[in-house]
Amino acid sequence: MSEPELIVRFTAEDAARELRADVREGLTEQPKWLSPKWFYDAAGSELFERITALPEYYQTRAEQQILQRTAMDIAEITGAATLVELGSGSSEKTRLLLDALRKHGTLHRFVPLDVSGSALRAAVDAIALDYPELLVRGVVDDFTSGLTALDAGTDRLVAFLGGTIGNLLPAERAGFFASVRSALRPGEWLLLGTDLVKDPERLVRAYDDASGVTAEFNRNVLRVLNRELGADFSVEEFGHVALWNAEQEWIEMRLRAARPMRVELAELALTAELAAGEEIRTEISAKFRRERVRDELTTAGFDLRHWWLDDAGDFALSLAVAR
Repeated sequence: MSEPELIVRFTAEDAARELRADVREGLTEQPKWLSPKWFYDAAGSELFERITALPEYYQTRAEQQILQRTAMDIAEITGAATLVELGSGSSEKTRLLLDALRKHGTLHRFVPLDVSGSALRAAVDAIALDYPELLVRGVVDDFTSGLTALDAGTDRLVAFLGGTIGNLLPAERAGFFASVRSALRPGEWLLLGTDLVKDPERLVRAYDDASGVTAEFNRNVLRVLNRELGADFSVEEFGHVALWNAEQEWIEMRLRAARPMRVELAELALTAELAAGEEIRTEISAKFRRERVRDELTTAGFDLRHWWLDDAGDFALSLAVAR
C-alpha cells in the first residue's frame, strides 16, 4: 500500500482572501449577492448532509440510483486508469465508481479535489485504507479557478456529480467546461450529474423543505460572515426565500431582511445597508434539459455519448468524451 498524498494548492489564507473579495463585491452590488461556496463550513456541511436525506430533496437518491445501475457500464466504456472527482471523495457514489473500475481492472489512480482540506484529508485516508492498490492523490483546490489536478494520471475520467454544475452561472459553466476540456486529451471522459427541469412547485419544495433545514442552511452563510469577517448580521431576522426563475430555468435562494438594517463588516471596513424586504441572492441552482447539456458540452469540445435517467426522470447522468 502506497501512502496517500495531499497537495494543498488552495490554502486557508487563499480562502480568506477570496472570501473578503467575494463579500465586498457581492454586498456592494445591486441586487446584492453572496457566493454559495461560503455555505460549507462545518455547520453548513452538516446541514447539507441533512438536506440530502429530506423527503423533498430527491437529487442525491436519484443520482445514486443511476450510478448503481450504470457504474459498470461507465467502467467498461471509459476503461479509465485515473478517476478524478471534483468534490468529496468519500461518498457512497464515489465508491460505486471505484468498485466498478477496480472490477474492470483498469483503475490505478484516484484524484479527489476539494476546497476543504480537512474533509479531503479524511476522504483520502479512508479511500487509501479501503483501496490499498490505488495511488490516491488528494488536491486541495477550488475547481472553479483551476483544474491543475487533472494533470495527474492517464486515461482519465473526470466526475462532477451532485448537480453542483447548476450552481454556476452560464458564463461560469462555459468557463468550467472549457477548462476541463483544455486539461484533457482527446478520448478522455467527463461524467456529469445534472438536475432536470420539472414541475416548479416540486422544485421549490426541494429548496424550501417543510422542516426548515434548508432555511437554516441558507442563513448559515451569515453566521460564516459574522465569524470570519467580524460582521454583525442579525441572522434570525433574515427570511429564507426559494423561487423558480422560469426564464433562466433555475431556482434562486435568497435571504430577505425583515427590517431596515445597517450591517457592519469590521474586517472589510464596510457598511452594508439593507431596506426592509431587500434580498441577498445566495445561490442559483440551474435545471437542465438534454439539449442544453449537449450544446454546452459540444461548445466546449466534448461529444455527449451517453445519457442516463433515474426511474422518475428527475435527474440525469451524462458521459461525454473529449474530441
